[in-house]
Amino acid sequence: MTSLCTKYYQIFLAQAILLGISMSFLTWPPAAVIARHLPKNRGLALGLVISGSSLGGVVWPIVLQQLLYHTTLGFGWTMRIVGFIMLPLLIVACLTVVEAPRANVDPVDEENGADQKPQEDEPVVTNKKADLSIVKKPTFLLLCLGLGIGYLGLFAPFYYVSAYGITKGVSSSMSFYLISILNAASLFGRILPGILADRWGHYNFLIAALMTSAVIGFCWTAAMNLAGLIVWSAVYGFTSGAVMSLQGACAAKIATRETQGTAIGLVTGFISVTVLVGTPIAGQLIAHSGYLALSMFTGATLAAGSLIVGLARLQLERRIMGAV
Repeated sequence: MTSLCTKYYQIFLAQAILLGISMSFLTWPPAAVIARHLPKNRGLALGLVISGSSLGGVVWPIVLQQLLYHTTLGFGWTMRIVGFIMLPLLIVACLTVVEAPRANVDPVDEENGADQKPQEDEPVVTNKKADLSIVKKPTFLLLCLGLGIGYLGLFAPFYYVSAYGITKGVSSSMSFYLISILNAASLFGRILPGILADRWGHYNFLIAALMTSAVIGFCWTAAMNLAGLIVWSAVYGFTSGAVMSLQGACAAKIATRETQGTAIGLVTGFISVTVLVGTPIAGQLIAHSGYLALSMFTGATLAAGSLIVGLARLQLERRIMGAV
């Protein structure tokens, strides 16, 4: 549809509304299914699922730049080519989503990944009413609040690092690749911390990822040249990628098997609102106070989010060294 757009409202409907809805359907229901399939390795599994968007973030900016600026295809056919490539890939992805069999596992055994034989001979009773009991848990509310505040500033570098690079004398073509560097590092950040988090605690690593992202966010404007921006983009991409992959594992950890999808969906929905608010705030900070103010905003929101998620973690386990 985007390839046929000629006016702003058409692009808004196609990209902001239709694409946003379709992306939510493509991303989070499969994530909830994966969380049920692999409770023992949930961090790694969800990291692998979410890392696909990072891989796309590496490939598609380069592909689009080459098609738009180095061929005579134009905008319309560039978008159509993107659609033709994505269609078979998404069909395969949808066909691989299979609901996990019900197993005779209590919540503790399920969380620890106990391998039980599924009760395939018993009928599954499906409750068509949404179970929103998860919203009554203080731990869940603190997790939503912490992630929501953190995401106010988390995506600001993804949107503005290229523009910042240009202000520091980096060429427009090279500054464009900083986004791909961010996404490339984010790919590894979404996978590797998940492996460790499955052993040492999803909340522990989410808190660490938020706090390290905050420190790096505070240091944004210390990168004054191309080399510094490449290093900064790679490090921030890695730590922010860990935040994105571990949020689903943390939400699923405090939900029952039946409410894991609801928990992941509610967390993501709350985050999407704060991201929507945070991006224009970032733009206004640049316009009125410059990139230093945006750097402070990014770091402060991530640090505040880390502290609030820390409170959620203490609701689950008071021991500082506990694997939660």
